[in-house]
Amino acid sequence: MSVVQKLIDAQDNQDLKAYNEVLSEDYYWLRHSTGEKVPRDELSKWLISSDAPKTESSRIIYENDEILVSHDFMSYPDDTNEAVMLVCMIK
Repeated sequence: MSVVQKLIDAQDNQDLKAYNEVLSEDYYWLRHSTGEKVPRDELSKWLISSDAPKTESSRIIYENDEILVSHDFMSYPDDTNEAVMLVCMIK
């Protein structure tokens, strides 16, 4: 199973343990809009919470043993939507 699919399944199942098993402890999300670094534990708790965005569509663009790239359409509790590009180095 792809790394991206494991993240999607963990989020869909609201499984915090499974989500954190995929991401390394030093993982962080870099918000392009602010430059803020959101650490793994803070990000994963938000993505598993009831305030989390819903993934409407997810497409794996590329994944190998070193990198993954996916594109998602997300909808948020405040009725906003956005496209999200995920790029991660795989350890």
